[in-house]
Amino acid sequence: MNRTTEGWLNGAIGVLIFSGSLPATRVAVAGFDPMFLTGARASIAGLLALCLLAAFRERRPTGGELLSLLGVALGVVVGFPLLSALALTRMTSAHSLVFVGLLPLATAAFGVLRGGERPRPGFWFFALAGGALVAGFSLARGGGAIASGDLLMLGAIFVAGFGYAEGGLLSRRLGGWRVICWALALSLPAMFALTAASAPEGLGAAPAESWLALAYVALFSMLIGFVFWYRGLALGGIAAVGQLQLLQPLLGLCLAALILGETVERSLLFVTLGVVAAVAGAKAFAK
Repeated sequence: MNRTTEGWLNGAIGVLIFSGSLPATRVAVAGFDPMFLTGARASIAGLLALCLLAAFRERRPTGGELLSLLGVALGVVVGFPLLSALALTRMTSAHSLVFVGLLPLATAAFGVLRGGERPRPGFWFFALAGGALVAGFSLARGGGAIASGDLLMLGAIFVAGFGYAEGGLLSRRLGGWRVICWALALSLPAMFALTAASAPEGLGAAPAESWLALAYVALFSMLIGFVFWYRGLALGGIAAVGQLQLLQPLLGLCLAALILGETVERSLLFVTLGVVAAVAGAKAFAK
């Protein structure tokens, strides 16, 4: 298997894992405050990350690497989880998921700015087409209105795009699993403090499904998914592999229908075909 193919395979596994993140977050916020959820998921993942780093006796990051890791932490450990959790108190998971279709554009843009990548013009055509398709689908579902939840999700996409690009760039030197583990470890003191400060009095009364959802976003969304995702970005290119995120909202909508019982219209099939075509076209012009 060549480097590019391995990158796309790892990226696809990461996207599959991430597809369950927003439906799981929607379930979790039914029982937990968004602030507590953000702190708890990062604290659980951070403890596991510390164990991995200690077990493999990993060297400490250099000064320059620490700055990049802080950027990763702000984007994907704090920013996206908190903003998306707040948004999901105002909208359904199906509505929030389609905003993720804009994430490849944010990731690609930051990849160009930070990583010096220069994909061909055809790449941008298919990337914009895919993003417009998903954005149009989102607006159609929301009746064309822009609500506070929409703005929160747009903010979440912006910071996640930065965190993805920064992590993908740093993964070329540290390796994907080290990047997310160090970002979680650096965030751990602050996330512990946030968890303690926002813990509700009736924590034990939260429903079992909310605890299961917390376990998913802590173990898979916050740690395991990033191991595959950052490796995919490092091997296959940030702008190119980032287009796989166009599939995430469609996969997530299917999970939302299965887990939350949300209705998925027949038109979703046509959107899915269009998104797959956009991803294939972007891949062809990525380099």
